[in-house]
Amino acid sequence: MQIRDLLPWSPKQTELARRDDDNPVAALHRDINRIFDGFWQQFDPPFGAVDQALGLAGPRAEVVETEDKVEVSVELPGMDDKDVELSVTDDVLTIKGKKKVERADSRRGCILSERAYGSFHRSIPLPPGVDTDEASAEFRKGVLTVTLPKTAVAQSRVKKIPVTGG
Repeated sequence: MQIRDLLPWSPKQTELARRDDDNPVAALHRDINRIFDGFWQQFDPPFGAVDQALGLAGPRAEVVETEDKVEVSVELPGMDDKDVELSVTDDVLTIKGKKKVERADSRRGCILSERAYGSFHRSIPLPPGVDTDEASAEFRKGVLTVTLPKTAVAQSRVKKIPVTGG
């Protein structure tokens, strides 16, 4: 056996050859990838995906724009309003938070203690013309709702265009 036979791919090989099950290095590469993928899936969010564990994603958000306001709703289950920090800079809404969950259970002489700590940072771009001085935020049942009214100038720029059928 030569060294080139152990390489999982070479520039001359096609994609099908790269997936050759007879190549031990390629099989090892696939097995290691499968192990790491399974490792991250065993955790609850925010650690349920590699991108979230690395801080590349944040909590789920919904942004709704109407004629007079922009409303941002963010799911933050298990958190309190004191755990969340909001700021607006250059038409970007930034939401930061820290979560600390502890649970202890004792049954039949066994003790179970689970702790989860995590923080997130989410930046949401806002459309121009938002009045940040009049912004308000409400936290209810694990959902943060930020309401940002539009300025009068931004509201006056909206022009409705009639649509006709033909």
